[in-house]
Amino acid sequence: MKILYIPIGVGTYHMETAGACFEASRKLLQEIDPEIICPESLLLSVPAVAGFIGDHTPDLVILQNVTFANAAYTAEVLRRVTCPIVLWTLREPAGEPGGRLKMNALTGAFASANTLHQFREEKPVFLFGDPEEVRTSLTAAIRAAKARKALKELTIAAVGHTPQGFGFGRALDQDLMKTFGCELISIEARELMEKAKNGEPDEKASEGLVGLEQTPEERRLGFLKLYRAYKDFVEENHIGALASRCWPDFFTDYGTPVCSVLSVLNAEGIPCACECDIYGALSMYLGQLLTGSPAFFGDPVALNEEDNTLTFWHCGMASCNLARTDTGAAVGVHPNRKIGPTMEFGLKPAQHVTLLRVGRDKDGSFRLFVAKGRALDRPKQYLGTSVVVETEPDVKDMVSFLLENGYEPHYAVIYGDAAESLEMLGRMLNIKVDRL
Repeated sequence: MKILYIPIGVGTYHMETAGACFEASRKLLQEIDPEIICPESLLLSVPAVAGFIGDHTPDLVILQNVTFANAAYTAEVLRRVTCPIVLWTLREPAGEPGGRLKMNALTGAFASANTLHQFREEKPVFLFGDPEEVRTSLTAAIRAAKARKALKELTIAAVGHTPQGFGFGRALDQDLMKTFGCELISIEARELMEKAKNGEPDEKASEGLVGLEQTPEERRLGFLKLYRAYKDFVEENHIGALASRCWPDFFTDYGTPVCSVLSVLNAEGIPCACECDIYGALSMYLGQLLTGSPAFFGDPVALNEEDNTLTFWHCGMASCNLARTDTGAAVGVHPNRKIGPTMEFGLKPAQHVTLLRVGRDKDGSFRLFVAKGRALDRPKQYLGTSVVVETEPDVKDMVSFLLENGYEPHYAVIYGDAAESLEMLGRMLNIKVDRL
């Protein structure tokens, strides 16, 4: 990940103040990421900007107006880089009334923003404030840029097809490549079933599961063999995220649900969605990428206005390491088919969670829904796996917004606060973000 810090200005302003601001900014950046490439001094001319960029091919540019600088500075940056740009503007220092304008950075920001608007489709990430004021947002922007780069290296797999009526989860490889940069590969579910039937069990999958020994031996072995088939497929193809068909095939054709296989893979760092929802798997991947924790994939099933909560549920494939400590990753049977093993637990509480859906609008364009909340300390709500989220927005207004705008019925519940980075990532990818 290559990040360039480009602090621009002109030498006719108050250079002592400008120099102090530059040093404070550079110090902050190197605290956030020591690998950020910084110049030794302010870049006070267009040739200085060109010389600093040189042969670098950055993944992110932090373009800072330290003092006023005309549009030619930004134009030179655009001539040389194609990556996202964070436009950071410093405050005008306090001075004597009627005294000299020391830096005039904000006017420079307008010149830069106008130039960016003319030549870039995506909107820049704009930060305003002195170094400590923007520490959190700057960190979020760098995480977003790293996520954008990681997407270009992602291979996402579709195992089988979405069930009838679940077309909102289908994706075309060209669409994913064009917008996110990731690769989509596909395999028929029956191929992995056949590999599992003819393969050997992998006992590693049973580690940490509570009550698996109560599952009939035939189905326990079916689960362990299916895990090995999926794990081998993931490793052989360098899969970073996966969306798998589940019902009815794994009940009717294989005899053992895939739910617990996906649960274990989620805990091992491979985001997995069921019902072959590729955009659901992509949502989970982004959540894990930004927080380092597995995300939960669930349906919004119960709204409670009194405590401003929305319960998310799914049949039984939540990541094992998201289970409540009092139950652990308990095993049961599928609520409809009565066949196991599937996961049966409530999710652990968290002070910060983020709701995310990578979806598509009616014109086919991509969009992100983002909202914040907290996961409450509540036991399992229904057969399967569930979490009760107290949302920051009014929950009824939020649900109304989602319904009125035709959002999909699957969401990633991300364990951690990733909202600001997701909003910035949307800008970097030129995707609409609905953040409530």
